[in-house]
Amino acid sequence: MRSEAAPQPGGLERFASAGKGRGLRARRRYAVGELLFSCPAYTAVLTVSERGSHCDGCFARKEGLSKCGRCKQAFYCNVECQKEDWPMHKLECSAMCAFGQNWNPSETVRLTARILAKQKTHPERTQSEKLLAVKEFESHLDKLDNEKRELIQNDIAALHHFYSKHLEYPDNAALVVLFAQVNCNGFTIEDEELSHLGSAIFPDVALMNHSCCPNVIVTYKGTLAEVRAVKEIEPGEEVFTSYIDLLYPTEDRNDRLRDSYFFNCDCRECTTKEKDKEKLEIRKLNDPPSAETVRDMIKYARNMIEQFRRAKHYKYILCLNPDSTGLVELLEICELSLDKMGAVFEESNVYMLHMMYQAMGVCLYVQDWEGALRYGQKIIRPYSKHYPSYSLNVASMWLKLGRLYMALENRPAGVKALKR
Repeated sequence: MRSEAAPQPGGLERFASAGKGRGLRARRRYAVGELLFSCPAYTAVLTVSERGSHCDGCFARKEGLSKCGRCKQAFYCNVECQKEDWPMHKLECSAMCAFGQNWNPSETVRLTARILAKQKTHPERTQSEKLLAVKEFESHLDKLDNEKRELIQNDIAALHHFYSKHLEYPDNAALVVLFAQVNCNGFTIEDEELSHLGSAIFPDVALMNHSCCPNVIVTYKGTLAEVRAVKEIEPGEEVFTSYIDLLYPTEDRNDRLRDSYFFNCDCRECTTKEKDKEKLEIRKLNDPPSAETVRDMIKYARNMIEQFRRAKHYKYILCLNPDSTGLVELLEICELSLDKMGAVFEESNVYMLHMMYQAMGVCLYVQDWEGALRYGQKIIRPYSKHYPSYSLNVASMWLKLGRLYMALENRPAGVKALKR
């Protein structure tokens, strides 16, 4: 992307979007590739697994980071980064020393603690809140079911357990609202391979409404979010981003939107469902599978995705030993589900692609470069078909392939993939 001065959101305005509540729209024309605005994080937390390889303050990836002298668990580029992060890190530093390995609040809890501290020290509007203030975030409190309310109460209990010395707590009702706001308005910061780096609050970015046909994408430079046009945007046109992964068919996308954001999407993609047939492509057999068989396999695929997600949480994310049998089991889940789905689905079917992507991730984790490359080669062509042309998912897959080819000493293929 070309280098340019970060514009202020002067060419944009907040407005009442019909049927969607608040929204953001253009006051002038934006060309494809143009930066609409950038937004520094109101506050952010680096994910625990990346500590030591990334700066806790600015999220830069560097060798030879300096660690916090007290807790020895936070790492920084230099003294400036450490000083700048101290008002937030001090919330955790002494607690990490006291709890040791038992210090394990979730990222949501950590992020919420930092919001409480920030609101106390910076009651005035910040540079991240030119168009929307954190206190204006929608909570959808009236739409929370008992399970979501119970999860929030668990987070509140963890907040009280792990944070005390430097925090002043509002009452329980106010904390419920705040956690609900964070759940609906928080962002995941990812690196160039779309790997999870941390969580953050970007108030002005949160003003944008969702569409499965977005005209902008959000990318990250450390803890700075950049909003860039992927289609021409005319004056008066609403600015839309996507809250979710666009790979999946309409029903799956709207299930996710209802569960996390409490609405159905009515964009052209969801209304026409014109890409669903390709995304759910069935094998061309002499004896085609019945509609019931296809429905059952889709149900199986969705269940396997959820089963893998849970297994990954317990065996992969928490795994410290790359040779763990847990990782072998994860790969077996992928391979068995691919075998079963492959009797009905083409390899370009998005459920097949999902499990291939997960299998590729396990191979990368255990440094099986050949295995990862085999999966990546199968994924890239259908990804290019199912995702929009500007998709970061396609770009990151080419980047992974390029690095894998280079690692396996296939320089011509590596250069070609990296250029893509």
